[in-house]
Amino acid sequence: MFQVDAFTSQLFGGNPAAVCILASWLPEIQMQSIAAENNLAETAFLVKNEGGYEIRWFTPVIEVDLCGHATLASAHVVFNYLGHGSNEVSFSSLRSGILKVTKDGDLLTLDFPADAFEKVDTPEILTESLGIEPMETYKGKTDYMAVLPSEQNIIDLRPDFVKLGTLQDCRGIIVTATGTTADLVSRFFAPQSGINEDPVTGSAHTTLVPYWAKTLGKDELTAIQLSTRKGHLWCKYNGDRVAISGHAVTYLQGEIEVE
Repeated sequence: MFQVDAFTSQLFGGNPAAVCILASWLPEIQMQSIAAENNLAETAFLVKNEGGYEIRWFTPVIEVDLCGHATLASAHVVFNYLGHGSNEVSFSSLRSGILKVTKDGDLLTLDFPADAFEKVDTPEILTESLGIEPMETYKGKTDYMAVLPSEQNIIDLRPDFVKLGTLQDCRGIIVTATGTTADLVSRFFAPQSGINEDPVTGSAHTTLVPYWAKTLGKDELTAIQLSTRKGHLWCKYNGDRVAISGHAVTYLQGEIEVE
């Protein structure tokens, strides 16, 4: 098992993820127990196949359809520790299809499907939980996205996580605004998934990037996720796909013992 800080070039920044390398799949309940034991936002499990690696992602309480930072962390491990011979690796997910990651120096780029989302009426519980009325609210495949007036509004948010967790038809809530030193800023709250605030959420940018690309009229965007640990992303909107780039740093490597 490896633990990697993703979407950062500095240790103790970005978003930590565990990456477990398996010879074959463990029972689902055992993988969920490992993720709970790790108590990180995500634990990724990899099994090698002919085309690359199969991948699954678990929070401490549920398996999720897609996780960007744990995929970036997984690619970092494959490129640096598993003897991978090329600058591209392919991950196969039963829930999200084929996900490719390319390496250019120390910059890793995820190639993810763009989210399909639509404008919705803001749920009352969302406004009450955030303590601010979003300018617009959208609903994607798994998340709500609330657009706020300014970066300072994003920084100042102190959500009521107990109340926010009662919004049950989603994985989590993205809040976003235009940035002062980046094109867009965001935070991600997911008490529904066992994580009050995720430090950096690559998969959320499959919603953020299409929205801001169209709003700002540009396909290449810089992004900062304004958690305490902060994350920096370089993104490109490619129509039905989104390229999400970032760095990663290894924190630890070791072995876990299971029966």
